[in-house]
Amino acid sequence: MKKIIIVIILFVTGWTNAQEFKLTPYTQYLVENPFLISPAYAGDSEMNRLRLTSAFQWVGLSDAPNTQTLSYDAHILERSGLGGVIYLDKNGNTSQIGGQLSFAHHLTINAANAQYISFGLSYKFTQFKIDVSDFDNPNDDPNIGADISSHNSNFDAAVLYKLEGFYFSFNAANILNKNTKAFDESEPVKLRNYYIYTGYTFELSQGDWEIEPSLYFKYFESDSRSTSDINVKAKKNTDDGYYWAGFSTRFINDQSFEPLAVVPLLGLKKKEFYVGYAFQYNINEANELNHGGTHMLTLGYDFESRRGSPRW
Repeated sequence: MKKIIIVIILFVTGWTNAQEFKLTPYTQYLVENPFLISPAYAGDSEMNRLRLTSAFQWVGLSDAPNTQTLSYDAHILERSGLGGVIYLDKNGNTSQIGGQLSFAHHLTINAANAQYISFGLSYKFTQFKIDVSDFDNPNDDPNIGADISSHNSNFDAAVLYKLEGFYFSFNAANILNKNTKAFDESEPVKLRNYYIYTGYTFELSQGDWEIEPSLYFKYFESDSRSTSDINVKAKKNTDDGYYWAGFSTRFINDQSFEPLAVVPLLGLKKKEFYVGYAFQYNINEANELNHGGTHMLTLGYDFESRRGSPRW
């Protein structure tokens, strides 16, 4: 039974996480944190953003996957930004610790209509580990005879274009092939994937309300898989912040656009403090493993930059 569990863990973790050197973003990018999916967003706000996110999958199941992410980005100099991410992902006897350092440069095209273009670059590193300390007889399997650990690093590159309420970003992730094989020769080495995040913010009632439809599309080079998130958010601005609600649905594009999951979202900002919540519920064959779905909570604080508003 122990070996069966390990096979399942290796399959699930390898397919979703090790494939990317970066955790699947769930819907963190919708909860006031697009920097998690694109380094070009580093420092593009007039505020420096700190975000802490916890995601818990299959609630109620023992040793269920859970992920904690801490990110911070800020603008520096006149037209640049820096950012960093650290995360811990645990799934039964497996764990992954990783980080990301990002730099972005922002160039103004036309200040009158808030038109600018940004370029971003990230360096990423991960450690993936299998803990066998609580196995009854770990030496029975030569592949799991001791704690297994692997280290890898990679790079992302991105470009972001904004024009008034419109935004479009293109990102290339895991540019380098993986150069180590921790488990066996069948592990994929080509981990590149490409994704687009685009949308438009419509202002209503003289800016009191905003409606923001968006699309997140991701393509995996190794096997030509692709997924899409279709999203919409509505925001009400107040004197000292705002509150919003939204909805997202995810598709695996080669499955006749049948929805994989639906995600309602809520968020609130009060002065510098921010809180957001999302609940992901699988509605395809995986719903038998839902065990309460995936809950994601984001807490944030916005620091006023000592350099004032960005000049791009």
